[in-house]
Amino acid sequence: MSDAGQPKLELFVKAGSDGQSIGNCPFSQRLFMVLWLKGVTFDVTTVDMKRKPDILKDLAPGAQPPFLLYGSEVKTDTNKIEEFLEEHLCPPKYPRLAARNPESNTAGLDVFSKFSAYVKNSNPQTNENLEKGLLKALKKLDDYLGSPLPDEIDENSADEVISSSRPFLDGQALTLADCNLLPKIHIVKVVCLKYRNFTIPQSLTNLWRYLNAAYAREEFSSTCPVDEEIYFAYSSVAKALK
Repeated sequence: MSDAGQPKLELFVKAGSDGQSIGNCPFSQRLFMVLWLKGVTFDVTTVDMKRKPDILKDLAPGAQPPFLLYGSEVKTDTNKIEEFLEEHLCPPKYPRLAARNPESNTAGLDVFSKFSAYVKNSNPQTNENLEKGLLKALKKLDDYLGSPLPDEIDENSADEVISSSRPFLDGQALTLADCNLLPKIHIVKVVCLKYRNFTIPQSLTNLWRYLNAAYAREEFSSTCPVDEEIYFAYSSVAKALK
């Protein structure tokens, strides 16, 4: 037992191209961040999917990482793992990570689908429109990050709060919403620059404030795969414009 009576926790994540380092998988990173933010003792094991190790056959046949071993229980669905951790690693011993504002859970969720359409397209004629679609989704996320949350507005104050300077989606602390979104935004940033020479515009100041605040946090920066792993994962997905 680790953590006085706490069952052993082991997170299995997708391995990188060398079979050992952390690979490109936003779902793996999401759960890695959740466990780190919970402050619980846990182990991380990378799984080389090319080799299909025995541990995969024994623990979670047919499953793709990430999966979680909690004591002797195996959990394989990312959303259910997150719910399970929030329920079992709860106050007073562990922090609650759920966002208080429901909008924080859906902010930016269309960015990744717009990004996928943009990088998978090989037709120069449609490139501009797809780029506009991605920019629109990024702008919408920027607007959310710049709009004050209910608890930032003081009903008794004469000063009207018209903008927010919060670092994260739901306020001052990282929440489950950030664990879900940040790994995807990081992929968007890395892949678009490499394969489309596109950078997130500096004019999206709220979004850059968010990203910079996230990179300054070990729970995020230390769980990111190296850029080369992301390039590798997208080398066959990102299409050259012909």
